[in-house]
Amino acid sequence: MAVIKTDIPELKLLSRGKVRDMYELTENSILIVTTDRMSAFDVILDDPIPNKGVILNQLTLFWMNRFESLIPNHIIESDVDNYPEFLQKYRDQLQGRSVIAKKAKPLAIECIVRGYLAGSGYKDYQKTGMVCGHKLPAGLKNSSRFDEPLFTPSTKAELGTHDENISFEQASKLIGAKLCEQVKNISLAMYSLGRDYAAKRGILIADTKFEFGLVDGELTLIDEVLTPDSSRFWPADSYEEGKNQASFDKQYLRDWLETQDWDKTPPAPRLPEEVAKTTAQKYQTIADILTK
Repeated sequence: MAVIKTDIPELKLLSRGKVRDMYELTENSILIVTTDRMSAFDVILDDPIPNKGVILNQLTLFWMNRFESLIPNHIIESDVDNYPEFLQKYRDQLQGRSVIAKKAKPLAIECIVRGYLAGSGYKDYQKTGMVCGHKLPAGLKNSSRFDEPLFTPSTKAELGTHDENISFEQASKLIGAKLCEQVKNISLAMYSLGRDYAAKRGILIADTKFEFGLVDGELTLIDEVLTPDSSRFWPADSYEEGKNQASFDKQYLRDWLETQDWDKTPPAPRLPEEVAKTTAQKYQTIADILTK
């Protein structure tokens, strides 16, 4: 059964985002539940992707554990058996898809790393020859690989509005130059480690998004990490420069939505059962490839 919306009346609901429900647990901790809600083009769809929340949560825990030597993360507990007693009756909403985490003050930017020219980056390049302030060589194609990964931050939009790509300089003005340099270096390091690990399993990580917050003034990794909601995963054996790639991520769903008569404002088109099922299969496949 898909979990679309959680209800835990004993706790104060802090936010219900595109995917996650967040509750205040204590003065210093929160309960985060990753639902099966699906968003695309910053619009929440009416139709969920069953088990998606479990896949995203488990992948995030996997990567956060691998990156602990680079940066602390906000996880306190992820085993429902160890949650407070009163939460046990909500196990069907929490099992496998929730964490208890430290309260963090999120940074005002999203930290995107691109190893390949794709998505909004490719569209920007076609118009300007640049991606988020990075001047790129002429003649690059759709899905071209960069010599070195690019750090390309974006604004963090309110629910229902769109993120905007910004330059490093603009990001520095938002969060401070020293902190921006720090998140840039850590983002690039995590991407490189993740890319090299995935490559050994036949997967190219084209790009991804990281989020950070401050916990008692310390930079901390939060939200989701290298999931098919926040990354483009391409099978290496079918990669070919100059075209859209086969993928194990949200791109399949985006591509289907692009064929619909829709202006990317709510309400989104309803998903045919086959589209939802195929999306779920892609998410499960990449999780299996990366973690088993």
